[in-house]
Amino acid sequence: MVPAQQHLLGLDTVLSVVPSPVTVRAPSKVNLHLGVGDLRADGYHELTTVFQALSLADDLEIAPANSLTLRVTGEGAAEVPTDRTNLVWKAAVRLAQLAGRPPLVEITIDKGIPVAGGMAGGSADAAATLVGLNELWELGLHRDELAAVAAELGSDVPFALHGGTALGTGRGERLLPVLSRNSFHWVLALAKGGLSTPEVFTELDRLRVQGEPPRLGEPQALMQALASGDAHQLAPLLGNDLQVAAVSLRPDLRRTLRAGVEAGALAGLVSGSGPTCAFLCETTESAVAVAAELSGAGVARSVRTATGPVPGARITGQEEPHHPSPEPPAPGPRRA
Repeated sequence: MVPAQQHLLGLDTVLSVVPSPVTVRAPSKVNLHLGVGDLRADGYHELTTVFQALSLADDLEIAPANSLTLRVTGEGAAEVPTDRTNLVWKAAVRLAQLAGRPPLVEITIDKGIPVAGGMAGGSADAAATLVGLNELWELGLHRDELAAVAAELGSDVPFALHGGTALGTGRGERLLPVLSRNSFHWVLALAKGGLSTPEVFTELDRLRVQGEPPRLGEPQALMQALASGDAHQLAPLLGNDLQVAAVSLRPDLRRTLRAGVEAGALAGLVSGSGPTCAFLCETTESAVAVAAELSGAGVARSVRTATGPVPGARITGQEEPHHPSPEPPAPGPRRA
């Protein structure tokens, strides 16, 4: 039908095309090195940290809607707020302000990262929201422009956007890429319940007033180990100043850390502010064996395997697998 005929028949109404939903994968993180300085005047602590993004992830679907709505599914979904207190909500509102449009989207978060587990799941979801809305709204913003918004939202959000392995300073938001050869294999022991990050920092301050828990040095040796790609070289260099505070609040974590090393991990540490414990393993096979042993030991709510480094928050296709690893099989009978 030619345009003139369309006009005569009243068919020249403009049809709007509703954009298809966008799916984004948000990686978890582990702090290979987390040095915590003294409390600053602004209420934050000066940090020196080496992040690594891991394959354990959340998936977000972002679709056009009549209002801003959050839905959460997966493990721990009931513990995640779906209102303006959620970082995802704040990310959507902030990017909409910059784009000069209302945040009319429904965002569904399928949780794979433990809630309040020290693996920056909320920050990862916020980073994924920025990436997804940039795609859905066709804003054409570069990663460095999104990173500036990410830094406004929270200390771990820029790294969740960046991914890979990076050195973080300041509050952790100032990042420099770190060379990391090969993939490293991790076992993650997910604890029952969570830990509040502010409470863990407060506990560290209290412990430092009472005494002087050992402080980590500089991470240069650790970064050299990452460049070598040698897990055996990396293992003894892992460290976290917050671990003493997390264990003080959750003494049961001592048993978890001990059990992982006894099961064959090269090293273990509390991830970030905890209570998730991360164990470095030599190979995929050894990670599966350690995970099975930990599952049978009853020291964690659940156990996962993961690899790192992986990219930061990114658009995914529907053909990709969902979460990186199922619950490992229960261990067989012990040999005498």
